[in-house]
Amino acid sequence: MSLYPYFLAVHIAAGSVCLLAGALAAWARKRKGFHTVVGEVYHGSYVLVFLTAVIMAVLKWQELAYLFYIALFSYGLALYGYLAGKWRRSGWLNHHIRGMLGSYIGVITAVLVVNGGPLSSALGIPSLSLWFLPTIIGSPIIALTARRFARPRKQV
Repeated sequence: MSLYPYFLAVHIAAGSVCLLAGALAAWARKRKGFHTVVGEVYHGSYVLVFLTAVIMAVLKWQELAYLFYIALFSYGLALYGYLAGKWRRSGWLNHHIRGMLGSYIGVITAVLVVNGGPLSSALGIPSLSLWFLPTIIGSPIIALTARRFARPRKQV
């Protein structure tokens, strides 16, 4: 009996929570309370997404080796942003924003790649573009958001 379907079910559930919690955290007012609680849920669900992705990749390495590397990179961004928010060292907010929103691009990309076939057909765009569109659209949003929340520099 293969455990793969169970890991897949947890992966999908955690990914769904991640997608929702990430959106809520991104739109919430940036202060302790709702934003930080939903951010913890986002990070916790991302841990599950990461662990199940690694396990599934190992179980079906020939088929899913790429999933291991994507999970490692995407969760690396989430952990980077999460720890920046926890440690609050110099420039922490910029690192927090870039890490968390970068990892969210990973979640959106995964959802589109897995479920976006009908969407790409309906829009008449190649399905391969679903791998790149979230990054192409999301990267300028990250830069604008980081600039918006950056502290004003002192004039010399």
